[in-house]
Amino acid sequence: MATLVVPDHPSPVQDAESLRKACQGWGTDEKAIIQILGHRNAVQRNQIRKAYEELYQENLIKRLESELSGDFEKAVYRWLLDPAERDAVLAHVAVKDSMLDYQTIIEIACVRSSEELLAVKRAYHLRYKHSLDEDVASHTTGDFRKLLVALVSTFRYDGDEINVSLAESEAKLLHEVIKGKAFSHEEIIRILSTRSKSQLNATFNCYRDAHGTSITKSLLDDPADEFLAALRMAIRCITFPQKYFEKVLRNAVNKGRTDEDALTRVIVTRAEKDLNDIKELYHKRNNASLEHAINKHTSGDYKAFLLALLGDKEL
Repeated sequence: MATLVVPDHPSPVQDAESLRKACQGWGTDEKAIIQILGHRNAVQRNQIRKAYEELYQENLIKRLESELSGDFEKAVYRWLLDPAERDAVLAHVAVKDSMLDYQTIIEIACVRSSEELLAVKRAYHLRYKHSLDEDVASHTTGDFRKLLVALVSTFRYDGDEINVSLAESEAKLLHEVIKGKAFSHEEIIRILSTRSKSQLNATFNCYRDAHGTSITKSLLDDPADEFLAALRMAIRCITFPQKYFEKVLRNAVNKGRTDEDALTRVIVTRAEKDLNDIKELYHKRNNASLEHAINKHTSGDYKAFLLALLGDKEL
C-alpha cells in the first residue's frame, strides 16, 4: 500500500505556475515545492512537467536542479522522473560507481515485474545509447558478471501458477549444490534468473520443509563473501521485497552516518507502491516509526520532503 497522499484533481497548469513562482525572486520557496511535488503521483508529475515546459519553454527538472542542492535536490530530481526513467538513472549510477553498486542492480532486476524491468531497459537504452545488460557486463567480472547479467536479462513469467514437482526437484538440486559449496554453480543462477517469483517461492518453501532451514541461511557460509551476499539479496528481493526494504532503511539510519542515498532510493521508489507495508514492518522490527527515524537522522528541506512522501497530509 502506498503512503503518498494526493489531493483530488489538482491542476497541472496551476502547479506549474506555482512552481515557477517558487523559483523566482531572491530565494527559492522550498516549502511550496515540497507542498506541490510531495503530494502528486507519477501521472500528475508528468503532467506538471509538460505544462511547465509549454508555459515557459523550460525544462522543470533542470530548473529545479539549478535552484536546489544536496540530498534535497537529488530526491526531488529522482521523484520527478518517470518511474522507468528513474530506475534507469539509478542503474546507470550503480554501474558507473568505482565499486559497482550491485545492491541497486539486484533491486531493479528482482523486485520489478518483468514488464517494469523491460521498461527500465528501454529507458536506459534511450537515455544512454547502450544497453543495461552491456553496461553491467562491462563493469563486472567472474561470478558477479554471470549472476547480474542473468538477472537483468531475464523476462520472467509473472503469473501465479506453480509446478509442485518442479519446485521439489529444484529445491533438492539447490541443496545438493549448496552443500557442495558450489555457490556460483550455473544451476543456481539459472533457477534464480529464469523461474517466476511464484515458482521460486514454492521452491524455497520446499527447501525449508525438506531441510529445516531457509535457503538464505544455507548461503551464510562466509558472511564476508560478497557473492553470497548478492545471492541472498536476490532471494530476499524476490520472496519478500518489503522485508528486504525494511532492512535497507534500518541499515541506512543505524550506521555511524546516515546513508542518504539508500533512504532516498527506497522512499522515492516505494512511496507509490508498498511503502506503507514497509513502514509497518519497520515499526514492528524497531519499536519506533520510520517517521521518527527520518526526523532524527535527516534535516531541513530534505527531511520535510521525505516526510511528505511518507504520508504527511499537509496539502
